[in-house]
Amino acid sequence: MITSAINSRPFSFDTEFDDAGGVTPGQAFKPTKRAYLPAEVEALIAQARLEGRETALAEVESLHAMALVTLGQAVAAAAPSLGAVAQTHREQSAELALAAARVLAAGALERFPAGPIQAALEALGSEIDATPRLVIRARGLDESVQAKLQSICVDAGFTGLVAFRDEPGMAAAAFQLEWADGRADFDPAEAAARMSEALHAALAAEAGHAENINGSNF
Repeated sequence: MITSAINSRPFSFDTEFDDAGGVTPGQAFKPTKRAYLPAEVEALIAQARLEGRETALAEVESLHAMALVTLGQAVAAAAPSLGAVAQTHREQSAELALAAARVLAAGALERFPAGPIQAALEALGSEIDATPRLVIRARGLDESVQAKLQSICVDAGFTGLVAFRDEPGMAAAAFQLEWADGRADFDPAEAAARMSEALHAALAAEAGHAENINGSNF
């Protein structure tokens, strides 16, 4: 029996093969390091802290972005009701201001009932200065009030005849002025009603052009 010695290398489980079936050089074994120098420990701790901080910041940014999206969605969903609340607030504030103005005006007219006539005569000075006769109709035109109004007419440039007509049925501070080619009158209740109508018309127009809350930036 003829035997021949064949150079062979025993198979080991750490042998690696490439795609063609050839043996690839084994990688050098690197044992796990189990002892660290103090400086290495500090470096590892610093690296872990940095990685933890970066991870926490990334999570915070993500939560912040999600919170902003949620807030924007909530505001957009609530926009119609917020618009209605804002309009109601405007209307109630305007009504309160108008009511306060009425109270103040009533008090002023009670103390100075001839005030509106005086203001009208001063404003109409250029229109009545050439007329020969001016008729003033109002309530409570006693002698002192007539004398004061006569003086106001003179100061306004009116040199004609002033005729006073006491009208007990007229409202306090209401008056009528009549001259040759014109007439002017004032009634506090009618003036307040016109102001209220103008106010409600302005509020209705504003409601039709209300601010777009959906356009807010978040």
